[in-house]
Amino acid sequence: MLTYRKRDVIVSIQNWGLGVLPATYRFGEFELDRSRFELSRNGRILKIQRIPLELLILLLERKGQIVSREEIIERLWGKDVFVDTEHGINTAIRKIRAALRDDVESPRFVQTVSGRGYRFVPETRVPEASKTDDGNDSAAAAERTAETLQPGTVGTLSAGSVERSKLFWLAVALPIVLLVAAAPLVLNVGGLRERIFGRGGTGPIHSIAVLPLANLSGDPSQDYFADGMTDELITALAKNRSLRVVSRTSAMQYKGARRPLPDIARELGVDGILEGAITRAANRVHMTVQLIYAPTDTHIWAETFDRDLDQAFAIPGELSQTVAGEVRTRTSATPPPHHINPEAHDAYLRGRYFWFAGNDKRSQEYFEKAIQIQPDYAAAWAGLSDSYAIRAVDEECPAKDVMAQSEAAAHKAVELDDSLPAAHHSMAAWYLFYAWDLPRADDESRRSIELDPTISEQHHLHSYILLAMKRNDEALLEQKRATELDPFARSWGLGHAYLQLRQFDAAIAELRMRADATPNEVLIRLNLSDAYWHESMWKESERELEKGLQLIGATDRANAAHEAFERGGERAVERWGVRDILARARTTYVEPFEIARSYAFLGDKANTLKFLDESYRRRYPWLILLQTEPDFDFVHSEPSYEALLHKIGLQ
Repeated sequence: MLTYRKRDVIVSIQNWGLGVLPATYRFGEFELDRSRFELSRNGRILKIQRIPLELLILLLERKGQIVSREEIIERLWGKDVFVDTEHGINTAIRKIRAALRDDVESPRFVQTVSGRGYRFVPETRVPEASKTDDGNDSAAAAERTAETLQPGTVGTLSAGSVERSKLFWLAVALPIVLLVAAAPLVLNVGGLRERIFGRGGTGPIHSIAVLPLANLSGDPSQDYFADGMTDELITALAKNRSLRVVSRTSAMQYKGARRPLPDIARELGVDGILEGAITRAANRVHMTVQLIYAPTDTHIWAETFDRDLDQAFAIPGELSQTVAGEVRTRTSATPPPHHINPEAHDAYLRGRYFWFAGNDKRSQEYFEKAIQIQPDYAAAWAGLSDSYAIRAVDEECPAKDVMAQSEAAAHKAVELDDSLPAAHHSMAAWYLFYAWDLPRADDESRRSIELDPTISEQHHLHSYILLAMKRNDEALLEQKRATELDPFARSWGLGHAYLQLRQFDAAIAELRMRADATPNEVLIRLNLSDAYWHESMWKESERELEKGLQLIGATDRANAAHEAFERGGERAVERWGVRDILARARTTYVEPFEIARSYAFLGDKANTLKFLDESYRRRYPWLILLQTEPDFDFVHSEPSYEALLHKIGLQ
């Protein structure tokens, strides 16, 4: 009796050369489910990132054939990519081998073919559908059948006659097998056709990017509203834990872009694009959105929302539920949204707009306005806490000017809504930078991540907390997670983490790669300068310092640093650095910590310790991470340094 299981139909079709790829691959103790985009070992799902998993699928598809690095680049990134793909391929192969517990010297699965590429060489494992009832291989059974056709010649048949017999029975069996294999697809048993081929030529959507909503009001001053609604839509969609949603920073790069959607999707590494437009007029909001399957640029679904202004805040949540249904993902059950006054919501969106623009004072004004209109608006309280806290963290003013206001606003946000991730994130930031209370900072940070693990900023902050607690391996993993979630928000973040861990070679490699992709990011250049300095690569360090100064518009200072280097090398630059910062401190606010850093480059212990102590008296927020700064390693054995750590509360 000929039987089948739905799982095996796809394998059978592939084996008969129809070009449909298996839904599931099994090799050794591993199983890779393409439909779920999951790799498991003995039934336990393994954690592996998107790029390595896509590369593993590519290798499996090629069934032992060599896959060149050029093919890998085109498949995973596209021809016109502007990232370090060589580094990316090496990293992906390394992560595949780690997940499969493979040995590069004697590989079970992934083999490097020197100068040509890679291929998959699994241990042989016959699919169950290809076995006969007695458990023997079907190929062996076919050979035995061929031998019984001529009773007098058993053991003496030529290879050619055996092959002809095989071909005869293959010709007889092929139509039957094709009919049985195709029947579930034709009849769409259990929705199998849709699961394999998708609807209308589309495939499954596991990841999605929300492109910035176009402002069709005809009023550029309404851009804040379109951007704000985009941000809230991304946040709402990210609650669908089985759907990867591209971060706001990554998506906002394509604001106003006139480019083919498949190109954008390939650059962002997604298979779904949500795009649309919004118009706000009088007391009405009109939004149109459409969902696109990006690889084929195929329209899946479209919707129009017309709401009164006082209901606009509910659109993102409603839309996220609809999208979850379309892409067949599970969305978290959420309580009915707390009603938000439309004027308060408008002020909050303006506050967020200025926050992302880096205008902390204006964002503070609008968060305060939102709270005045609606005092129980928890998100506005969290925003207010952040807008106060960032001013001292960014060295715009002394900590004493803002720490009390930041604390009060963070506590109020948590009090109003304990389920709001932003509220616990604000509280964690206050405990870290102002209270210097690492256990409570860790608790609040973990709570914010538990409530929403998709926000890069929360993992970035937690990395700092773990570094201060000397849990270095965990800290590095958290920063890697932050970078993976949003590689554009802090393109310097992972390089800076390597620098803090004294892994200077890794820091240089990471920051150089990021500098190639985003050459105008100031903090990439300054961190790279620092990493080169610690490796005694003076010329490279000076070059990156100059580039960093030029990017902030300090051309005169960049020229002065260059002249100092030409005149006396790195020591001359270090002396110039001290003179430069002391001159600026006479006309503008400069944190003593930065003066201490300049003296540290010069190797002046007395002045380094003097200004570090002054930083403590001013409650400089970043002092909690003092031990992570390699610039100050040369004073670690000094009694006054140890006394300072004790006062801060560090071991």
